[in-house]
Amino acid sequence: MARAKKEKKIEKREAPEYKIKIVNDLIKEIKDSKTILVASTKGLPSSQFHQIKKNLRGKADIKVVKRSAAVRAIEGAARPGLDALKEQVKADTALFFSDLDSFELSGLLTDNQSPTKAKAGDIAHEDISVEPGPTDLLPGPAISELSGVGLKVAVEGGKLAIKLPYVIVKKGDAVKDNVASVLGKLNITPMKVGFEPLAAYDSVSGKVYVGIKIDKKATLEQLRYDIGKALGFARGRGYVAKETLSYFFGKANAEEKAISNLLNKASGQPVANNQ
Repeated sequence: MARAKKEKKIEKREAPEYKIKIVNDLIKEIKDSKTILVASTKGLPSSQFHQIKKNLRGKADIKVVKRSAAVRAIEGAARPGLDALKEQVKADTALFFSDLDSFELSGLLTDNQSPTKAKAGDIAHEDISVEPGPTDLLPGPAISELSGVGLKVAVEGGKLAIKLPYVIVKKGDAVKDNVASVLGKLNITPMKVGFEPLAAYDSVSGKVYVGIKIDKKATLEQLRYDIGKALGFARGRGYVAKETLSYFFGKANAEEKAISNLLNKASGQPVANNQ
């Protein structure tokens, strides 16, 4: 007679009370906030974390929780379009809850980033350049070290000087060990440490915005460039607006004087001074 197989009972464990509370608190924050922003905390020192938290007091509430708790809260809040935010919640991330606009909050996080030295393996978010000028380095091994990363150096006043500007790391490239050493000796701090905005959910539009890091300096430079291009285009097309009127008046005045001079020359009259 075959022995009856024993059925295995699977016990369903209840989640600890404190974990349930964490998820419920997150759900409430999600439902009460206009913006839920996910930011990376990778490489962020504890001291700076607390300083930024202090700086954002009254503007945003910061929660650092496990991914599982954040995902459960996102699912439990059940807000339109919010599920797309789950993909952005990974290890070493924090959640920000705020009534500020997503991009305004991202800009605040960028403003609260601090310059720091580059380490081997860091990825350059923009070109890292070394400008010409004197240094505090004495001649000796430093000459070959600086030359080894492409810098043109000379001895001036008993110390080394950089003779030409040089892009030592291109945007998107990893910082090499010898380059990190040189940058440190030159007291160049090209990297920034702080919360890195990854994505944000806007409850008004019901959308998740990815890649929301705000670079105000680069944005202003691009805006100035675009304005210059737009003015040139408008002038070329003969588009009349407040910004182009002075150009057209000046052009008309110059053309009027040129035509007047031609007519005077043809009739033998004195040519007017255009100054």
